[in-house]
Amino acid sequence: MQHFDAIVIGAGAAGLFCAGIAGQRGLRVLVLDHSEKVAEKIRISGGGRANFTNRDLDPHAPHKHFISANPNFCRSALSRYTPADFIGLLQRHDIAFHEKHKGQLFCDRSAEDLIQMLLRECEAGGVQRWQPCGVKAIRVDGEGMYELDTDQGIVRSRSVVVATGGLSIPKIGATDFGYRIAKQFGLRLVEPRPGLVPLTFDGDGWVPYAGLSGLALPVRIETGDKKSRMSFNEDLLFTHRGLSGPAVLQISSYWHDNTPIRLNLAPDADLPAALARAKATSRKLIANELAGLVPSRLADAWAQQEADWQRPVAEASDKALARLAERLSRWEITPTGTEGYKKAEVTLGGVDTRDLSSQTLESKQPGLYFIGEVVDVTGWLGGYNFQWAWASAHACAVALGSQPN
Repeated sequence: MQHFDAIVIGAGAAGLFCAGIAGQRGLRVLVLDHSEKVAEKIRISGGGRANFTNRDLDPHAPHKHFISANPNFCRSALSRYTPADFIGLLQRHDIAFHEKHKGQLFCDRSAEDLIQMLLRECEAGGVQRWQPCGVKAIRVDGEGMYELDTDQGIVRSRSVVVATGGLSIPKIGATDFGYRIAKQFGLRLVEPRPGLVPLTFDGDGWVPYAGLSGLALPVRIETGDKKSRMSFNEDLLFTHRGLSGPAVLQISSYWHDNTPIRLNLAPDADLPAALARAKATSRKLIANELAGLVPSRLADAWAQQEADWQRPVAEASDKALARLAERLSRWEITPTGTEGYKKAEVTLGGVDTRDLSSQTLESKQPGLYFIGEVVDVTGWLGGYNFQWAWASAHACAVALGSQPN
């Protein structure tokens, strides 16, 4: 039976980062993963360039960009390991990066640079990595030590770190393993559901928009009412089955079944004024006038919906134009569902933060830690989820390294 100071289950962003730091702090660390490849989520993120953090994250109020049953839980870890800290690590490894927009940072060359950096950090800490190596069972012995039955034999440690991620993108190996460990040791779960995911529509209400697949435009999108209202200004993308693009991915994390979303399809235009001006000066069809304010395919699809909108703008009634302006600036439609975990970038919910320490990420089961996406902390689109991976991993590794051997 082999002994380690810490065993990390999961060779993704959080797991590798935690293992590297803990190893460099003098611990004997083992990383286990049932998959042959490491950090597949990093590899496919950001179009292969990994949107690895976000400069706009405010260390004093990081919870503004995160969703959780306890939004303040993430504050401790995120304020102690910031985007600037991770940027410094990339610079020490000579990895070039750039800001795209809204604080989003990407590798200049490839996400592979980031993966190799994490592996070098593990090597620097003498971390052992067994892959592919599944964990069949985990238990605590009479001395409070953890024993894990793995595909490569039994291993023993005083600390186990669960960094198994969520249920998103099962084709790269996502499973519910982390949730099962939490349940085994009596920890609570916040019901997982897909986050940062395209929304789907069907039925007669979607027919006028079914032909718009591939069309993209900037919008303002919102959902919820009063205190629960959330809105974003982002790009919308029409798909074969519904709506996607950054606007919809962002709002999907706040959307609940059987509730509508509302979209302003021309957020930078004063539609009533523009249409009133056109009525006084133009002989064009309404659709042609609209095409100066929104993409022409969208203008055509909209104008087809009412006979009053299929005429020259000069002949339209004020009421018809006001109705058109209102519909375009407050399009309300109820999704029938989402594309599910296969297309979701993250998993909402997870291990309940009430059962974890915000300082160390240790659970109420002594020596058992949960970090990264498996925890009920979900970031916005744009590098926030990776920053949670780095910050929670760092907090955990520091805690592991400060315990007596």
